[in-house]
Amino acid sequence: MNRAIYIATGEPESGKSIITLGLMRILLGRTRKVGYFRPIIEVSEKRKRDNHIDTVLSHFKLNMNYEECYALTGAEVIQKKTNGEEGDILDIIIKKYRELEDRFDFILVEGTDFSGEGVFVELDINALIAKNLGIPVILVGSGKDKAQEELITNLLLAYDSFVDKEVKVLGVVANKVGSEDAVGIEKVLREKTSNDIFVGVIPMIKTLNSPTVKEFADELEAELLFGEEFVSNQVESSAVGAMQLRNFLPHLKNNCLVITPGDRADIILSSLQASLSESYPKISGIMLTGGLVPEESIMKLIEGLKETIPILAVEKGTFEVANEVGAIRSHIYADNEQRIYTSLNTFDKYVNIEDLTRKYLTFKPKGLTPRMFQYNLLKMAQKEKKHIVLPEGLDDRILMAAARLSVLDIVDITLLGSESAVRDKVAELGIFINFDKIKIIDPVHSLHFEDYANTYYELRKKKNINLSMAKDLMHDVSFFGTMMVYKGHADGMVSGAVNTTQHTIRPALQFIKTKPGVSVVSSVFFMCLEDRVSVFGDCAINPNPTAEQLAEIAISSADSSAAFGIEPKVAMLSYSSGSSGHGADVEKVREATEIVKNLRPKLKIEGPIQYDAAVDAKVGKKKLPNSKVAGEASVLIFPDLNTGNNTYKAVQRETGAIAIGPMLQGLNKPVNDLSRGCTVDDIFNTVIITSIQAQSDESK
Repeated sequence: MNRAIYIATGEPESGKSIITLGLMRILLGRTRKVGYFRPIIEVSEKRKRDNHIDTVLSHFKLNMNYEECYALTGAEVIQKKTNGEEGDILDIIIKKYRELEDRFDFILVEGTDFSGEGVFVELDINALIAKNLGIPVILVGSGKDKAQEELITNLLLAYDSFVDKEVKVLGVVANKVGSEDAVGIEKVLREKTSNDIFVGVIPMIKTLNSPTVKEFADELEAELLFGEEFVSNQVESSAVGAMQLRNFLPHLKNNCLVITPGDRADIILSSLQASLSESYPKISGIMLTGGLVPEESIMKLIEGLKETIPILAVEKGTFEVANEVGAIRSHIYADNEQRIYTSLNTFDKYVNIEDLTRKYLTFKPKGLTPRMFQYNLLKMAQKEKKHIVLPEGLDDRILMAAARLSVLDIVDITLLGSESAVRDKVAELGIFINFDKIKIIDPVHSLHFEDYANTYYELRKKKNINLSMAKDLMHDVSFFGTMMVYKGHADGMVSGAVNTTQHTIRPALQFIKTKPGVSVVSSVFFMCLEDRVSVFGDCAINPNPTAEQLAEIAISSADSSAAFGIEPKVAMLSYSSGSSGHGADVEKVREATEIVKNLRPKLKIEGPIQYDAAVDAKVGKKKLPNSKVAGEASVLIFPDLNTGNNTYKAVQRETGAIAIGPMLQGLNKPVNDLSRGCTVDDIFNTVIITSIQAQSDESK
């Protein structure tokens, strides 16, 4: 069984980072400990660290330090060759790799980048390393600026080269190809390679292959004068402003970088004005050359503009900068979250993951790690896209989560709020949101406003609600968002980043109401601990449930656990275990346990039981030796809100566990509450579980 995959290429700018990121997410979704290794890296005086390593370590939070992730730098390899120590190169690589092999269940190895020595030299280096490490490879080739025949020829030559050297080839991926060529390329590659290898074809993705303003700033060592929040703007072309204004303006294109001497105030101000004008394309940034900056009065004018775009200044001349700009290529950086998620989405969309995992990643994971659980959530959400409304459309965290979700294309999102205000906030945050994918609805101006108000009035008129009151309430985003769910205009709602829990769930209780046979709405948190995922309930809704309510909470929590791929083993928590304790609180838990056993005789449940006996195998065996739950509990039911809320927060803070939730249970349609201290990750995860709930509700 292979415990590693080697990603290899023989050319620059192949885009193999897409494959690295996509495979790493798959691997972390299938096994506990995954390592990352680069045999040889290229660093320089300007860029002292390898960007690939920093990106993978940062995004996936791997338990590795930078130095562990590579064996040698390109300069060290050259030095050893010069000194006649070529044999040491492989020895060092093998030694570093074996050290990781002892620590990790699986290792993803990313081969060398193009070193300038030539395609076949590069291929030979990668083949030699892969062979000596005993690792099968996936080959990546780029179709950028190539005819279809050239790309196919290069990939087949690489394939034959590795096979001739007795290196197992798992697959070939043609990246950055024209959409019209994709089918033809895939057909030829399948015909010309072994039947058992994987073939992938990824089209050219403009957003991945257009450098950002920040990349130009870094490469040219430019000073940022204005627009720090917009440095992630992508640049698709450049326009040199060295001619008269009337001749320059026609050269502007959408998302272009304007290059002009720093004393050309006419070009600078006109470019800014053109970008704001509906009659001209929007530019990405301005590069001022010659070591010149505008005079103070012009700088003051620029500073006062509402929508400042990035303005950079360099010492070099216009001609030199224009030439260097044309040579700068796009890369994926650790702090460019949007590009990372675009890469992951591209991988999911164009690489047949099921085929890949079925053939090559056949190892079976033991247990369920938090990373596996979160990966499974993404896969479940992708089965059927649902529409989730986020009422708090002006909150920074909501917008950042929405941006990430739109890139991954997992759910359809509607934000509530003024469209102009939302767009202004997005610009202020310096994030990119594709508003073709995300809807914005201003409740007051919605075409559905009158219908929603009338519906609410009909539902609540027996509660002394008149039509005027109903209209007032529909101005409230929580009521409006909940009504969208009630009317089927959205599949679920997530709120609470700004509003209280009561404000979020009160409308749902009023007219979405509970499912048949359910008398109490409750909640669970998915507690992602280091080596397992546990379900905690109820930690957010019910202060002091009765025995009957506690039993219902346990059953709902067990059902939620099963729905999300966690085998339910229910522990009804108390301050004593088994029959040893007495008192009203213990008796309530004991009674609730018996109710559950009667209603769900096949459900594995134990109670009353103490927390340590529920989760620690040694303690559980000692206190309740015959229990099927003790020491293995996956669903922990707390006797009251005080205990549950404090425990989940204590576990979260003291262990660093990720708490996903609260997820509400028992409503006819999914509405979920956020903490006002929630993070972007919390919102992202809650939207995903809400989407999965909506799928589950429809299937019943």
